[in-house]
Amino acid sequence: MKQFTRKLAAYIALTKPRVIELLLITTVPVMFLAQRGLPNPWLILATLFGGALSAGSANSFNMIIDTDIDKIMNRTQKRPLVTGELTKLNAWIFATSIGLFSVLWLGFMVNWLSAVLALSAELFYIFIYTLLLKRRTPQNIVWGGAAGSMPVLIGFSAVTNTVTLSGIILFVIIFLWTPPHYWPLSIKYKADYEAAGVPMLPVVSDSLKVSQQILIYSYAMVQATLWLIPVAPMGWIYSATAFIGGAWFIYEAHRLNTLAKKDAISNPMRLFHFSITYLTVLFIAVGLDPLLFFPIS
Repeated sequence: MKQFTRKLAAYIALTKPRVIELLLITTVPVMFLAQRGLPNPWLILATLFGGALSAGSANSFNMIIDTDIDKIMNRTQKRPLVTGELTKLNAWIFATSIGLFSVLWLGFMVNWLSAVLALSAELFYIFIYTLLLKRRTPQNIVWGGAAGSMPVLIGFSAVTNTVTLSGIILFVIIFLWTPPHYWPLSIKYKADYEAAGVPMLPVVSDSLKVSQQILIYSYAMVQATLWLIPVAPMGWIYSATAFIGGAWFIYEAHRLNTLAKKDAISNPMRLFHFSITYLTVLFIAVGLDPLLFFPIS
């Protein structure tokens, strides 16, 4: 029983559950917005289940491909393929199985547009980000963010079986959020990425340039959050959250930039952790707004 529990934990770790959790946080509120109220609870569960399997498959393939550098980096040395808890064959069979099942599940239980979007996100993450970009360009995380932005389109299409301008704006918000979210983490683990030969921006540029790029993406992201207000349209709950949260995010980005000018960044993870809170609160507002202003008939 103990061995079974250990193996199960290893397979769960292979999917990067914390990453999946963040992806699903953005999916459900978008479904509320697309419905302009409360979607069918079964549809929510079916979409979350299929989306979690798809993301878990992509993350598992990512670990298979990156086992060599995971052995080098301190923060990834306890991953199941590094410790030997799972073999690459185990992981490959698991990743392929849940990936194929997720497409069929979403296709038959939700709709085929959502299935195609999920498959596209998975293939993009595996082949474009992990295999092509991650070890070749400091813009890796920028374009890799496209895969992490797909759950909002999946959630939107699950309800409407289409993708509208509102869904595209939500996609853009997460796409622009990803660099200022991830680069502070890369600053903290710069030595790890450098040792592994991964050219994250903090590895190839000084902290001042990185903080300037974070500022640019932060301003662009906040602007994108405001686009949603007239397009969706959104009420005061989302609008207030977007304005106040956006101002706070820009303040934190400026704070990091000020410290970078003094070469005094001691805690880059402050912005990393705040960015998670910011996105969570913003998308809670996305879900709450239609419930108040577009009640169920």
